[in-house]
Amino acid sequence: EQEPRGHVENSESNKRGVEYFVILQEFESVMKACSGKFSPIYQWLYLDALECLPLDLTEVSEEDCKPTQSRYDAQIAVFGNAFQQRLGSLKYFVVGAGAIGCELLKNFAMMGVGAEEGGQVTVTDMDLIEKSNLNRQFLFRPSDVQRPKSVCAAKAVRRMNPGINVVAHENRVGPETEKVYDDAFFENLDGVANALDNVDARIYMDRRCVYYRKPLLESGTLGTKGNTQVVVPFLTESYSSSQDPPEKSIPICTLKNFPNAIEHTLQWARDSFEGLFLKQALVDHRPKSLQDCVAWARCYWQEQYNDQIRQLLFNFPPDQLTSSGQPFWSGPKRCPVPLVFSVDNPLHLDYIVAAANLKAEVYGVPQNRDREVIAEMVQQVEVPEFIPKSGVKIAVSDAQVQVSNGAGSVDHDRINQLQKELPSRDQLNDLTITPLEFEKDDDANLHMDFIVASSNLPYCRQIIPAIATTTSVVAGLVCLELYKLARDFKTLERFKNGFVNLALPLFTFSEPIAAPKMKYYEEEWTLWDRFEVTEKFNLEITMLSQGVCMLYSFFMPKAKRLERLNLAMSEVVKKVSKKRLEPHVHALVFELCCNDKDGNDVEVPYVRYTLPDN
Repeated sequence: EQEPRGHVENSESNKRGVEYFVILQEFESVMKACSGKFSPIYQWLYLDALECLPLDLTEVSEEDCKPTQSRYDAQIAVFGNAFQQRLGSLKYFVVGAGAIGCELLKNFAMMGVGAEEGGQVTVTDMDLIEKSNLNRQFLFRPSDVQRPKSVCAAKAVRRMNPGINVVAHENRVGPETEKVYDDAFFENLDGVANALDNVDARIYMDRRCVYYRKPLLESGTLGTKGNTQVVVPFLTESYSSSQDPPEKSIPICTLKNFPNAIEHTLQWARDSFEGLFLKQALVDHRPKSLQDCVAWARCYWQEQYNDQIRQLLFNFPPDQLTSSGQPFWSGPKRCPVPLVFSVDNPLHLDYIVAAANLKAEVYGVPQNRDREVIAEMVQQVEVPEFIPKSGVKIAVSDAQVQVSNGAGSVDHDRINQLQKELPSRDQLNDLTITPLEFEKDDDANLHMDFIVASSNLPYCRQIIPAIATTTSVVAGLVCLELYKLARDFKTLERFKNGFVNLALPLFTFSEPIAAPKMKYYEEEWTLWDRFEVTEKFNLEITMLSQGVCMLYSFFMPKAKRLERLNLAMSEVVKKVSKKRLEPHVHALVFELCCNDKDGNDVEVPYVRYTLPDN
């Protein structure tokens, strides 16, 4: 009798996070089988989330777990109806409606988060839907392209669960929207779930959650890798408390002179884009017409793909030997071949069209993407003849690059000459420059066209890959932590940070790191603490600041110190910052430097100063 390869046992009870985690392993295995990439799971996979259950199982009675003929009966069978009501009354803020944001909103709708009276899910995302989003941000359809992500996502989850109370915003989170997401907004929340794609926004939301003492569910993905972090007030460290190690970079000499892998050419193309259209010295070679831009693009192509390679082969001929007698062009060093430009080569013309029009966009010159027009222009360009130069040093290692960069003294005569050559302000009055920030999702902006033509490959190493299965797994793990936060657990052992790599596959869980404790006198404090100024703390303030403004310091002139000491705190802030306090601001944050009674510097929490009612 043939033994079955696997079987599935199911019951009427269900936890959404576990369900999504297990199902997505199956989907990922299908992708691995179809692509022939990575290792499938060929064994039993065991996963439990017993920490989600109450400490005392008698808290959930059999009567409480009986079916109620609702869509949540499978979840009620595990947690009970009272807990389901608690989930429905939660007020959560989902920041971002991209890949992870879509998964979180779908999960929240299926779990019933914010689906009862008094509950609400608020989602914000300032981006519009791009065509490239559709393969992994499954709440969106082709008809949604160029519509707001948050609005379309909210509409989609309402179709899934008409009972969910979801509100869509189109705001960016940051200091400029603090009048929208103010004290009243945050103090009314039960928690925040981040679905962001950049570290700066994550750090900002982390600071806001620490200030308002709200739980934060943090998650992120990178291809087949994913991680989740739960931040619990007064219990764990915050997202900003630790940093990831820096990403490994490609050696400069390899990138510039000896590329030998796909990612090298991709990174080189990405760096070229920034160097040409974002960071370049923009006064020299200022184009006046599209013909000037085409001439620049043609000459730059010649320099990059022909002249520099010929100079490299002049320094290191194909038959060059090293000091040990081995061929120089061996191993990772591959002998290059200079390219000869041809207007009939589609890839060559693609480069000219993209580079010339991007150059024109930077300087506000009228663009033209007609390939026949560009082809006619490029044939009129006279390309200088290249003659290899003797004595040119080309670094073959990063150590040589560093020595070359640090060698020699400052040429003051050359600096003075450059200063004299700088144009006056009057000469720049009619100059309008628009630096180009790289944007991969806009098919019409020519950014990816330039990358494709530059590297002859369609993707860039610094474009973070996103896979639907990874985002779904991560969102499922986030929901398991949401169950625990809804139960108001107070011990670290109950919570888990998750780290997954579906390619290996690897699944690792650890308890969150406790919030580090600091001390002044015998008083312990953490990042969650602050001074509520209602009593004396036996500390001498040596410096006091608010944001970037220094309000008081021991080294200030005596007259200025006395003047500020006689003013209300709000008046000092307005005087120093030269800005009025907005009506939505009800409290100020002050940072302190203090001495104890023995004159020693001590670390202390910040001060939250509540402004008196007007």
